[in-house]
Amino acid sequence: MALDPRQRYSHPPENGRDGRLLLDHLRDVAARVDHVVPEHATTPNGEPLREVVRRLALVHDLGKATTWFQQYIDSDRRDPSNDALRYHAPLGSFAAYFVLDDAGYDAETCLAGFIAVAKHHGQLPDVLGYVYNRTVSDQQGRGERITALKKQAVDINDEATGVAEDVFADAAGDADAWLAFAQTLLDDSPESLCNQLSGLVSRNGQEARGGVSDSCYGLVLRCWSALVFADKTSAARAVSGSETYAAETPALDTLDDYVDSLDADPKQEGTRSQRLDYCRDRARRTVISAARDFAESGGGVATLTLPTGMGKTLTGLSAAFTIRDALDGERVVYALPFTSIIDQVVDELKSIYETDGLGQLLTAHHHLEAAEIYDEPGNDEDAADEADRTGDIASILGEAWRAGLTVTTFVQLFESLAGPQNTQSMKLPALQNSVIVLDEPQSLPLDWWKLAPRLAEVLVDQYDATVIAMTATQPRLFENSLGEVPELVDDEYDYFDAVERVAYEFDDSAERYIDTQDGPKSYRDAASELRDTPESESVLAVTNTIDSARELTDCVSKTGEFVDVGGVYAQLLDRLGGDADASAIEADAVAKAVRNEGGRPLLHLSTRLRPVDRLTLVETAKELTGSNCGLVVVSTQLIEAGVDISFNRVYRDFAPLDSIVQAAGRCNRSFERERGRVVVWWLDAPDEESETTPAAAVYNRGTKLLPVTADAIAAVRKRVDELDETALAKTAVEEYYERLGSEGRDVGKQEYADYVDDARADELGDLSLIDQRRSVDVLVTRTSGERALSEALGEANQTYDYDALNRLRDAVKPFTVSIPLYRGDEETRDAVGSLTPLLPDDGLYQLDTRQHGAYFDATTGFVVPESTVDHQFL
Repeated sequence: MALDPRQRYSHPPENGRDGRLLLDHLRDVAARVDHVVPEHATTPNGEPLREVVRRLALVHDLGKATTWFQQYIDSDRRDPSNDALRYHAPLGSFAAYFVLDDAGYDAETCLAGFIAVAKHHGQLPDVLGYVYNRTVSDQQGRGERITALKKQAVDINDEATGVAEDVFADAAGDADAWLAFAQTLLDDSPESLCNQLSGLVSRNGQEARGGVSDSCYGLVLRCWSALVFADKTSAARAVSGSETYAAETPALDTLDDYVDSLDADPKQEGTRSQRLDYCRDRARRTVISAARDFAESGGGVATLTLPTGMGKTLTGLSAAFTIRDALDGERVVYALPFTSIIDQVVDELKSIYETDGLGQLLTAHHHLEAAEIYDEPGNDEDAADEADRTGDIASILGEAWRAGLTVTTFVQLFESLAGPQNTQSMKLPALQNSVIVLDEPQSLPLDWWKLAPRLAEVLVDQYDATVIAMTATQPRLFENSLGEVPELVDDEYDYFDAVERVAYEFDDSAERYIDTQDGPKSYRDAASELRDTPESESVLAVTNTIDSARELTDCVSKTGEFVDVGGVYAQLLDRLGGDADASAIEADAVAKAVRNEGGRPLLHLSTRLRPVDRLTLVETAKELTGSNCGLVVVSTQLIEAGVDISFNRVYRDFAPLDSIVQAAGRCNRSFERERGRVVVWWLDAPDEESETTPAAAVYNRGTKLLPVTADAIAAVRKRVDELDETALAKTAVEEYYERLGSEGRDVGKQEYADYVDDARADELGDLSLIDQRRSVDVLVTRTSGERALSEALGEANQTYDYDALNRLRDAVKPFTVSIPLYRGDEETRDAVGSLTPLLPDDGLYQLDTRQHGAYFDATTGFVVPESTVDHQFL
């Protein structure tokens, strides 16, 4: 359908909807800003942020008023020869700068507005470098981009003066401001708009580094993300109002009632269970009281340090809700290090608040969205604009964290603050005046240990957010950059003393590492020790690599006296018919089938198992640990953090102290006995050709953590009579972090934090919390229902049915395993190469276990012949 050439449109007619007039779109985006930016939010210079972004919204698509853009979106008048003149973001960015400058805003606010509009379809750049290239470099060169801007201004003045005047009447309060803006573009004098901008980023024609304040990055982030979110929801025609943008706040009273129901009879001098409930109750009440005081002082960053078994998750949420209410906030974000434990937290919260997690009260967000990087205007602006128009509203709002409580990962939180992609940025407005809980912050990669506190500073200073760092093993992560950080627990040592759950033992091999770093333990001896544990006791052995876990499992099972839990689970899968998939298998059914076998159960866990299988098997383990059937679990580190399961004994391969303590958190978790037993050993290399033990392969890369651990243990032993739980989990951990931050070990990369100060969003965008080795995804299908899903996914890809493709891509994630590809690892490349490419462009392959049984094992998951330690890290 042809558009009326007398009108100016922002979007063409499509999907049965009429074309949208440009002025209607601009005014709609501006109206949405009221729901996206809180009224009280200000720039670092104290200016009202809502008004800044409202002005940006009113001019951001000004370039769409040109004849060339109108011809482009009208299929009957499209002229490919004018492509260079139809891109709209550059003209809008200069208009944004002009409108803000004309209104008297601070120069850095005007600069932030320029960047926000220029990149509202793209990813944030190096701020100084981008502005320099768009002004000084263009003036010194052929000036093609500047020439295009001038032509666009003349065209709009000739063909759409009324629209332009209305835009500037709204944005600047004066219709005549349009002509003044156009003249500044056409003017080559030192007062011209281009020269004003270049003066902010250059000296004597050279780029001037250090030309922005250390608050510039946060300001750009806030302006850009708010504009992007308002624009995307407008383009997708989401309802504009509180029903779209407002949160439903989870009530603290509801959480209080739930916690009270758990601790039915707490007594200081009662049974061990009653004493534990008393300690939990006391800790929670003192934390809530401290949280109120903390909020009254204005918030900021606080720590919450409690031993495992003290109910940190619910206590941390109680503190967060208390601060939220005291500071009139709307949202709480609960961030965890691993996707594997999110479902457990979310399931409990769904039960507490009687919600399905799909509304505006609670949402879980733990998968990485597909890359959506729209670079320079003129390259991918059109694709971005089309994606915004056709975007699914539910997906957009899910990405935007509008719920009252969002449970997510460190990856989603920190990578959305550090040079986010365009879609990732939409969650940032929700962080304004929010409370953010970081559960187990010591799990952040060491390289980020200077950047994470700097990003927390951005959250506190510019988003008025409050951050709570919560763990049993509190790293010295924030105190150096943020000064004194208050602790919400009144007497940490008191709680560690009160909940002595385990006794630590160091195997001879671990003692040898501490003394001489020589003489690891063989897998044969380790397996023998596991086999010799009493059959009435449940046992967990945590290894450092997948190959190590596989080797230990093989050695334990060689006697033939164990029941393979994975094998029993596989038998139940084989009996499924119709369109059923693995999610149809209940953990209690697996546990019952295992018990019916009559032997001692053995379970292997690693990330080579599919997520759906792993989840069911962990739940099965919970069932079996309560059956006194002597369950033996061999696992990688995935079971360490936050998995609510308890074993009588835990064996841990040598690791940094915080990892040892986290593993110990799976032992005697609910005080089933007087003391659980935690044994630390040092396992040998699983491959005879390797000279590196798994511990060294994982923890002595870069900053060598194991020698620091050994030194900390040795130092504390000299100061205490007994290396009990408090001495190890509290005193030795503090010694470990003290040593880690001294002796020339400068943990964390300062240049990462400097990128924030220098507004280098391009460099921040290249960082990742995940080790960015190349990997491929393998969809492992084990049932007829899963194979049907795979076939439907392939068909949707071939027929370009993108709605079905996106839906099915999410649906197969529980059955998908990510396999890293390492340089020189030809065995893995060959194995993947033999699989069926399902979505080649996305790196997704299918492994049908009926056809490629050699590459899948019911016990250990995806396997590759002749695999090595180097490519088997968790």
